[in-house]
Amino acid sequence: MSSIQSQADLARLFPRLADIPAEQRLDAPLHQRGILIDGEIRSWDGPCRTVLSPVHVRDDQGKLSAVEVGSFPVTTVKESLQALDAAVAAYASGTGQWPTMAVEARIAHVQDFTRRLLEQRALIVKLIMWEIGKSAADSAKEFDRTIAYIRQTIDALKELDNNNSRFQVVEETIAQVRRAPLGVVLCMGPYNYPLNETFTTLIPALIMGNVVLFKPPKFGTLLFAPILEAFRAAFPPGVVNTVYGRGEEVVPPLMASGKVNVLALIGSSRVADQLKKLHPKTNRLRAVLGLDAKNAAIVLPDADLDLAVKECVLGSLSFNGQRCTALKTLLVHRSVAGPFLDKLTEAIGQLGIGMPWEAGISITPLPDVNKPRYIAECIADAESKGAEVLNPGGGLACASLVVPAVVYPVDARMRLYREEQFGPVIPVVPFDDVGTALDYVESSDYGQQVSIFGTDPEQIARLVDPLVNQVCRVNINCQCQRGPDVFPFTGRKDSAEGTLSVSDALRAFSIRTMIAAKATSASKALLDEIVLGHKSTFINTRFIF
Repeated sequence: MSSIQSQADLARLFPRLADIPAEQRLDAPLHQRGILIDGEIRSWDGPCRTVLSPVHVRDDQGKLSAVEVGSFPVTTVKESLQALDAAVAAYASGTGQWPTMAVEARIAHVQDFTRRLLEQRALIVKLIMWEIGKSAADSAKEFDRTIAYIRQTIDALKELDNNNSRFQVVEETIAQVRRAPLGVVLCMGPYNYPLNETFTTLIPALIMGNVVLFKPPKFGTLLFAPILEAFRAAFPPGVVNTVYGRGEEVVPPLMASGKVNVLALIGSSRVADQLKKLHPKTNRLRAVLGLDAKNAAIVLPDADLDLAVKECVLGSLSFNGQRCTALKTLLVHRSVAGPFLDKLTEAIGQLGIGMPWEAGISITPLPDVNKPRYIAECIADAESKGAEVLNPGGGLACASLVVPAVVYPVDARMRLYREEQFGPVIPVVPFDDVGTALDYVESSDYGQQVSIFGTDPEQIARLVDPLVNQVCRVNINCQCQRGPDVFPFTGRKDSAEGTLSVSDALRAFSIRTMIAAKATSASKALLDEIVLGHKSTFINTRFIF
């Protein structure tokens, strides 16, 4: 990357069409013309949106043009309300086939869906890469992690249900406590992990007996086209329904209907606030939200700088910094700021920048056409107030490629100090007293995670104790991240509502429900007859293997 000195250097990183390896090319643009409503993939002949890849190609004159990935339907409020009606009918106030189905039967449907999903792996991975510019290796990793998540969810549900299969007798009351679904779930995922993070809400919602309205993200929409048939074939009619169209048009009527029981959104706190306010009966609405974050790294004077730099580069620039868990501010003690920045700029200079299918590439094209301009504005704002871009070529942009920029010293007057940049720019804030670093985290609107780099046990302990009351994960000498998926993933303040992990998500999309009877001989005989005669899917003592 250190050889990139101009826009022309960046432009040459985009390939000619003939230079793209045959196995990585799209055979042809994928033009989706179907929407899934009530168990039917309905043909759409209305307006469609063309999907242009962040990957551009050069012609013989050096002119760049974005590659067309395909197109998808832009539906209206009418179709979104039809999808809602189908979901409401399928749930049938909890009496429908899906919410009353035995747990092991719902597991079988999800397993069938997983098999069908695996059949589309190659195409889905390729679409992730072409739609959002994620590297080929990371696109494949996202798919495989999603499959692993589904399987872990199935195992967690078996354990949960088996633990709840026994009866309890307390104070002459016989009870069985299980979990029941909540109703209609509106599920919307993010573009940075369009498959994986969407499925971390959609799959637990489904497997717990809820029905789903699913709206794909603004980028990474087409990758769900090959999945529609798997949804249709694996689940009863109305259990999964798709919502397309412009979010600001088609989603508000869904919320305003009052018929959505759970809002599952991974996106911005601004959108979440607006949607929740539209629901006419907010006490009936449960929200499972993964929202904004401005995670900080605190680099102490005694930190292992080589380790800190390695983790901060990964934390700040994995997938171009387009992760809610990314390190978006580096707070560095002034006594080590010089050597830390030297090592940081050297490490960034060694990162590969190029196309997603190329080996050894870390920085790839950005899917949001507005992001390069936004990054340039943030850098210009910081420079006008005394900061500098320290790394050679930092902030240079051409089409969808942006060279990462290390900006120093950043302070509270600058946009980069508080705004979540969600892109390849690293603001570095010097501090002299550790209390200043704590104040930064405490005064933030967000409270997802923080990373601490240091070697003094007493100092680390003094930082951890207040920080665990500000954020929901404190990482010691490592970057912020979501996984492993069995660990809780949530946040304080404006960063999240509800907790997602394999087991927590099952609880988030269900509610504890029980049957109770007096501990009399008549009650015992009645319950015996129900259980031994397999007369109820709720009252049972079956063990799921």
